[in-house]
Amino acid sequence: MRHPFYKSLYVLLFFFLGSIQTAKGQVLISLLFGEKLNSPNLEFGLEGGFNRSNLSGISEAKGYGHFHLGFYFDIRMKNDLWLNTGVRIKSHTGSQNINFYSLNDPELDAIFSRGTIKRKIGYFYVPIHLKYHFGSEKQFFFQAGGQIGLRNRAQDYFLSSFINSEDASFELDIRDHIKGIDAGLSGGIGYKLRKGGVNLGVTYYQGLMNIMKATTESPYNYSSKNSNLYLFVRIPVGAGYKESNL
Repeated sequence: MRHPFYKSLYVLLFFFLGSIQTAKGQVLISLLFGEKLNSPNLEFGLEGGFNRSNLSGISEAKGYGHFHLGFYFDIRMKNDLWLNTGVRIKSHTGSQNINFYSLNDPELDAIFSRGTIKRKIGYFYVPIHLKYHFGSEKQFFFQAGGQIGLRNRAQDYFLSSFINSEDASFELDIRDHIKGIDAGLSGGIGYKLRKGGVNLGVTYYQGLMNIMKATTESPYNYSSKNSNLYLFVRIPVGAGYKESNL
């Protein structure tokens, strides 16, 4: 039987994940098939948490926070060495406080010229890590490897609060200026709880690719790379297997 501690965390994460519309189908698949996937040499579950993103190449830009969501696989390779992978289905990068650039519309320029821009880029990220458990009870782990992403959306949000003291916003689709693929290096550390097998940890991702497409248009004619700091919780689905898998 599952430990009550595990049940409580599982229920909380289920409601959190269920509230995110874009990932309902993937979460449902995870819930349906998770119990059939877990074994002493294979762990499958849901991952969620907070990440703070930033973009290089934009001197005035500042990072900001998002929530990420996905599922993971830990596959035992040998003893305490595992292969960690999966898909971060909902994962954003970007920056805020970007300087205004012209929208080539006099009315919109008048509204937003004194404001700033928040850039939000959505990816399906696939991390590939070697994960090593250590310590007297093998509950600590570190992982290192890389991450590749497929871009699915990209928007600049023009923000201003100078109209009659009210906020104004305008969304511009910039997918034509952002490359479809991102890739880089990532690694981090974590701890696996005995009760329920929940993993807690932190991972840092540094993109190695310029995500901007080659263009002569001045607002996008620069090089920029993604970076992300992930704080994550991983919960095995149907973790009825014995703790000897550590």
